[in-house]
Amino acid sequence: MIRTHTCGELTAKDLDKEVVLCGWVARRRDHGKLIFIDIRDRSGFTQVVFIPKESGDAYKAAQDLRSEFVIKLTGKVNHRPAGTVNPKLKTGEVEVLGKGLEILNPSANPPFEIEEDLEVTEDSRLKYRYLDLRRQKSLNNLLLRSNLYKVIRQYLDTQGFIECETPILTKSTPEGARDYLVPSRLNPGKFYALPQSPQLFKQILMVAGIERYYQIAKCFRDEDLRADRQPEFTQLDLEISFINEEDIYAIIEALISRIFKELKGIELKIPFARITFKEAQEKYKTDKPDLRKDFNAEFAFAWVIDFPLFKYNTEEKRWESEHHPFTAPAESDLAALEQSPDKVKSRSYDLVLNGVELGSGSIRIHQQELQERIFKLIGIDKKAAAERFGFLLEAFQFGAPPHGGFAFGIDRLLSTLANETSIREVITFPKTSAGVCPLTGAPSDVDEKQLKELNLTVKKGRIQK
Repeated sequence: MIRTHTCGELTAKDLDKEVVLCGWVARRRDHGKLIFIDIRDRSGFTQVVFIPKESGDAYKAAQDLRSEFVIKLTGKVNHRPAGTVNPKLKTGEVEVLGKGLEILNPSANPPFEIEEDLEVTEDSRLKYRYLDLRRQKSLNNLLLRSNLYKVIRQYLDTQGFIECETPILTKSTPEGARDYLVPSRLNPGKFYALPQSPQLFKQILMVAGIERYYQIAKCFRDEDLRADRQPEFTQLDLEISFINEEDIYAIIEALISRIFKELKGIELKIPFARITFKEAQEKYKTDKPDLRKDFNAEFAFAWVIDFPLFKYNTEEKRWESEHHPFTAPAESDLAALEQSPDKVKSRSYDLVLNGVELGSGSIRIHQQELQERIFKLIGIDKKAAAERFGFLLEAFQFGAPPHGGFAFGIDRLLSTLANETSIREVITFPKTSAGVCPLTGAPSDVDEKQLKELNLTVKKGRIQK
């Protein structure tokens, strides 16, 4: 290590120590012949003073310092003079007398100051995201994500879950949102799809006997964007064998409660409220009710249950799944499946927080015959079912256990924990509402050589919606 301490740890206990700090120049101030700088790294700030007679050559070098220069500083820890103590900083009682200074890398003049309350357009912040992330607020959001992952993993480990990774390059099974497609060079004219969720793989893991699976998974959906949507997003994905809805509720409620207690110091009341889809529509005119007024609370969680299994597509004149076609129907409604599909309830459940859907799940279909009945009802014949989902149906022939699962959006949860209105604020390198990465310029053109290798041609012009 070329440094002895970080910039956020020095206190009065370190008085008279010779220290070496590395970081960025956050501010530079000239007070007569004295030069002050704040040196910053991810841990915080330390004030440094350069005095002509005591700092020697370091004083001369400090005259050339500018904002965001990367430096290595050697000095002695002293008390701050009376009246200059900053109680808001951990390092606020001390300052470092600079005795040695090395400029590791100069910096161009930043397009905006690295200040917490500075008004900067989002496009500018995202284009220079590496500068924006130097702000404490942005850094705190990334630290919050890291700590959230720790809490999730620690809890699920105690509950006997196994963390498994599932493929990113997978099969296109178009149901719901549009897939992102990836051409295969080795299989001309064929395409992979980026997963909208690990749904089918996690069900197959239940057939494999994993019993309790989880994954912090990247998912991709080619859809129009809003503040709470991104083309790529992160979700916590769970699947469990030999359980029912009550088991799912208990596991998720305990996990959410632990998250809020450890990360926000908030004690949640469990069990969460439950409201049927019908009640929610009749009372709140939505299936994502905001119950804060009802419970006189701020983070009001509720399970929305008893969704219909199907909804009718008036344009295509056919039934389609309310959630997805792998959701099990209520056992009491099995006899009415073909005769009265509009009356069949599903074994699905959504978790809603303050009027926002945080996640959803269901007890799954685990029998091939029932899965084929559902496919038929929504217009997927045996041939199409075999082409799209044949690998799942085949797996069901080899002893698939009863199973169910849940997934919630990590980004949505984080934006709530961080009191942010947009999930872009809690994602390291987010895209704009047009699906563009201002930092890299993606999506971008590719050269003709790449297209030829993939046996592709590009038609210029905008696709009409």
